[in-house]
Amino acid sequence: MGNDCRVITEHALLSVRPGTDAEFEIAFNKAKSIISSMRGFHGLTLSRCMENAETYLLLVEWERLEDHTEGFRGSEEYQEWRRLLHHFYSPIPTVEHYEHVFVVPALSH
Repeated sequence: MGNDCRVITEHALLSVRPGTDAEFEIAFNKAKSIISSMRGFHGLTLSRCMENAETYLLLVEWERLEDHTEGFRGSEEYQEWRRLLHHFYSPIPTVEHYEHVFVVPALSH
C-alpha cells in the first residue's frame, strides 16, 4: 500500500459495567457526533460481542495517528466524550493503533 492510502485504525475493547449496556449505547449514539466531527476522522464501527453483551469493540479510522492522539484527545470536545462515556467502563480500556498490512476486498458475486 502506498502512503496515500494509509489509514490508522484505533482499536479499543470496551468493557461496560454490568447492566449498563443499554445506557452506554444511548450515550455512544450522542457521543459519535463528537468524534466524527474531528479532523482526520475517517469512520468508526462499534460492535457488540455476541458471547459477552457487556463487551464492545470500537474501531475508529484516522488519517494520521496524531489526529487521534493529539487532535482529538487534546481537544475540548474530548472532555465531553469522556463525560458521556468513560463512567461506563470497567476497567478503562487500553487503546492501540494499527496500520494496514493487507486489505482484501470481498469478491463481487
